[in-house]
Amino acid sequence: MNRSRVILAGGSGFIGQALSRHLIAIGYDVVVLTRSISKDKPEEDAPAVRLVQWDGRTPGEWARLLDGARAVVNLAGKNVNCRYTKQNLEVIDRSRVDSVRAVGEAIAACRQPPEVLVQSGTLAIYGDTGDRWCDENTPPGEGIPPQTAVKWEAAFDATPTPKTRRVLLRISFVLGHGGVLAVLARLARWFLGGAVGSGKQYISWIYIDDLCRLIAWAIERPDVAGVYNATSPNPVTNAQFMRELRRTVGRPWSPRTPAWMVRVGSFFMRTEPVLALTGRRGSPAKLITQGFECEHTDLGETLRNLLR
Repeated sequence: MNRSRVILAGGSGFIGQALSRHLIAIGYDVVVLTRSISKDKPEEDAPAVRLVQWDGRTPGEWARLLDGARAVVNLAGKNVNCRYTKQNLEVIDRSRVDSVRAVGEAIAACRQPPEVLVQSGTLAIYGDTGDRWCDENTPPGEGIPPQTAVKWEAAFDATPTPKTRRVLLRISFVLGHGGVLAVLARLARWFLGGAVGSGKQYISWIYIDDLCRLIAWAIERPDVAGVYNATSPNPVTNAQFMRELRRTVGRPWSPRTPAWMVRVGSFFMRTEPVLALTGRRGSPAKLITQGFECEHTDLGETLRNLLR
């Protein structure tokens, strides 16, 4: 069988490993571009992917692999779960902007460019929106996360690939084995799973399997192009999310964590309180219009599937 090649830039992380498994299962060959092959050596049960080194900044030998590929999926970018020092923010922004430019330049140099480029983005571009719904036409919000997201998308817009279809996914909170959910579940088991701050901030979420299906759908559907909110249609408030999480791990009650305590705790955990105290109510309006449906839309059921 003739297998098509998909290149995953920055594909050695939580999302990339799950996506590799999914793409291989449906018949693709997967090449993962990684900064450190020895560090990112796959686990024994990981899919059979080809690891190729890149620096995430400039085209190199890896760029030849894009020629004739079915698709490129760019997931590269430093994790934002850190203190927002000037140095960290520079690294966060640069890791996104540089990888977008490098991929765009590599595609431009191809004799047979990839059919489609799927670029990751973030739903955080909308900022803290209260209980207002955010669809793909909602303008960017204010604050550091939206500023980073705007720079990310501006770099994507500034590197056109006229012979390659382009899709940008504004990804919400991804629920899967590992990632931030594992940390929250551990806190809930320690009776630290109460609502955070007011508890009214919305959490938009998507199950990892649905995100993998969505990316494959974007690769295979020629009519899919432009910006999409990659989120389930059922966002919940922080209070609702933490309540379902407590139920799942068998902790019926935990005290609320006031905002001041989040700020103090964030300092010691070397993260930023804005990540917990703000939220957005994302709508997958364009996905619904074009017929993509998430299979996992009930938060409680999703958490039980993952944590039990």
